[in-house]
Amino acid sequence: MTRYVVLDTETTGMPVTDGHRIIEIGCVEVIERRLTGRHYHVYIQPDREVDEGAIAVHGITDAFLRDKPRFREIADDFYNFIEGAELVIHNAPFDIGFIENEFALLGQTERADVGQYCTVLDTLVMARERHPGQRNTLDALCSRYHVDNSKRELHGALLDAEILADVFLHMTGGQSSLSLTGDADGYGAGAGVIRRLAADRTPAPVLAATAAEQEAHQRFLQDLAKASGKTLNW
Repeated sequence: MTRYVVLDTETTGMPVTDGHRIIEIGCVEVIERRLTGRHYHVYIQPDREVDEGAIAVHGITDAFLRDKPRFREIADDFYNFIEGAELVIHNAPFDIGFIENEFALLGQTERADVGQYCTVLDTLVMARERHPGQRNTLDALCSRYHVDNSKRELHGALLDAEILADVFLHMTGGQSSLSLTGDADGYGAGAGVIRRLAADRTPAPVLAATAAEQEAHQRFLQDLAKASGKTLNW
């Protein structure tokens, strides 16, 4: 059973080699293709000013961060949340570079190589392979896979992680099981039970699709083929 942690960060600016630091981390957990409800979220005091250009992207100011914990204070909790997981990140080198830099600044060399305790799946690389020549930003993928990102006026690590989790599940096949029982979790309920219909039941009416319904169905199939990058044969 793979444990995914969908992760995003916000920073004081870029690149990390210019001394920029992480100011927000957001993670959500996905197990068996379902969001478990477990998440990790923290704002961090970076001990440097946030670039104006970065503030325009995420809206996080120096004044807001003034009383927030420093990375050394949250390092253990963060490490414990991601250890052993497959990290799902959009443009992974950016976030991984900043995470490794934060651990390196603390002298925690065993944690300064994320690949030693996590695997990493880059959804930007995945999207470019599936949709070559197209825009593959998170917003573009939301549009392509019909994921609601209407609340995303500014970048935010936790919100972006939640949106990316939804996009990732759509990109890799949608939900893993379909519950027809009305139960919240949808797992196992009614397994192995066959409901037989009475022989004297009233036959169900057969309703032919209208021309408008057939046209809407064809548009849906065209959108599905475009999103999947495959030719449909049904």
